[in-house]
Amino acid sequence: MTLTELRYIVAVARERHFGRAAASCFVSQPTLSVAVKKLEDELGVTLFERSAGDVTLTPIGERIVEQSQAVLEEVQVIKQLAEQGKDPLAGPLRLGMIYTISPYLLPHLIPALRERAPQMQILLEENYTSRLAEMLKQGEIDVAIVAEPFHESGIVTQAVYDEPFVVATPKGHAWERQDVVDSEQLSEENVLLLSPGNCFRDHVLQTCPDLNRESVSAGSSLQRTLQGSSLTTIRHMVAGGIGVTVLPITSVTTADDALLTIRPFAEPVPTRRVVLAWRKNFPRAAAVGAVRQAVLAAPLPGVEYLPEATASA
Repeated sequence: MTLTELRYIVAVARERHFGRAAASCFVSQPTLSVAVKKLEDELGVTLFERSAGDVTLTPIGERIVEQSQAVLEEVQVIKQLAEQGKDPLAGPLRLGMIYTISPYLLPHLIPALRERAPQMQILLEENYTSRLAEMLKQGEIDVAIVAEPFHESGIVTQAVYDEPFVVATPKGHAWERQDVVDSEQLSEENVLLLSPGNCFRDHVLQTCPDLNRESVSAGSSLQRTLQGSSLTTIRHMVAGGIGVTVLPITSVTTADDALLTIRPFAEPVPTRRVVLAWRKNFPRAAAVGAVRQAVLAAPLPGVEYLPEATASA
């Protein structure tokens, strides 16, 4: 039994497909399949049920894959402990970030980290919250910057800032004459949302639950089809007069002034809490601290920093 074989079965369990698992491990499918079969023969059990186009774990396979993942994580801890013995701020740090934070935080974060930890190479991963949670638990990334709610077994979080939301409308919209917009007014408009899977979409739907309600009206039918893959795309759609949207305040730029009208929400202003997340057994506490200090030093407009927030499991 080798660590490589354990990596292969964890990959197959994750991908539910031998070809994709092989690609994720950067080996050929025959190489991976032979290694998995060799491990099954050595253990004397079948780990995967194979059928055309489908791979499922057997009950004993589930337990063995779970233990294999724990072994691989402990091996990673050993490597990181060795690196920490040299310098916790040296070597690569794998940092994950959700799509609605990374474009606005990274231009400030990377220079600040280079200044605080010049020997620490930052490997970046942009993804959805659910995928980053998986990658954290599997040891594929070391630290993630996500928005609450984020509750995962074995993961520690620490708040860094609260970010208010604002409303964006096309120029000439009636809400230009308002100082603030009430969240209930959103149900009167075609609201552009991020596509499913983005946690910011869920935040907007919590702000105005009426957007979730089914309706046979033409307006509501159109509303449900207005989705974008990024906040940048949605801003352009709003500028084109299709509807209105809700944005995190850090995404609002001076370029928006020419095309959009930005208005704050009436009290209570909807916000999201941005947190750092890392595994409980991650040994490079100084690296996590460097990331936190770099985030707190970022000149993000409109956010409320939380320098005294404590970590919680």
